[in-house]
Amino acid sequence: MISFSKQKNFTLKDIDAGHHKVTYKGVPAIKCPFDYVLYQMIITEIKPDLIIEIGTNKGGSSLYLADLLELNNNGELHTIDLPDNKENELLLSHHRVKLFKEGFGGYDTSNLKNFKKIVVIEDGSHMYEDVLATMEKFAPFVTPGSYMIVEDGIVTELGLEKQFHGGPQKAIRDFISKSKVFDIDRKWCDFFGTNATFNVNGYLKKIS
Repeated sequence: MISFSKQKNFTLKDIDAGHHKVTYKGVPAIKCPFDYVLYQMIITEIKPDLIIEIGTNKGGSSLYLADLLELNNNGELHTIDLPDNKENELLLSHHRVKLFKEGFGGYDTSNLKNFKKIVVIEDGSHMYEDVLATMEKFAPFVTPGSYMIVEDGIVTELGLEKQFHGGPQKAIRDFISKSKVFDIDRKWCDFFGTNATFNVNGYLKKIS
């Protein structure tokens, strides 16, 4: 017997639970589907020579980003995590991926001057202190017209803000209050509706 639901009934917590089950090429890729769509448009628009991703986890999102670069026939991905993280082996075989295992603090920025267009994605611990420190470290290397994307500000709407000492949204507010070269790009934050993204207010465009 086929059962048809007569109602549309879902909550933010339902979407959050679902996004934890998302995979890419069979590898866990914990991102909201809205943001996957936005990423492919941003990368097609910017055509970066380098994406710096802070926070690898198993590597599904990294593979997705690397494949987007492959479609553009340009660029490499530097994905940064901690020594004890265990990435999926498939990630290590992608020719556009370089893995760095000393955390964002141990990443050497001295070679970044060799890249013309850089996108930075902050998807680490989501702790306020770490997010702000990451933003401050990598902001100078984001190229004008490109983006620093701060993930998972949605923890506030999920009631987890205290757990993350204020989390990404607090870090964004503090960073933006001092920055003269970054703006929150409402084009992406509000693409599907006002902040219909897990990266709430997190698409930051470098304007100069």
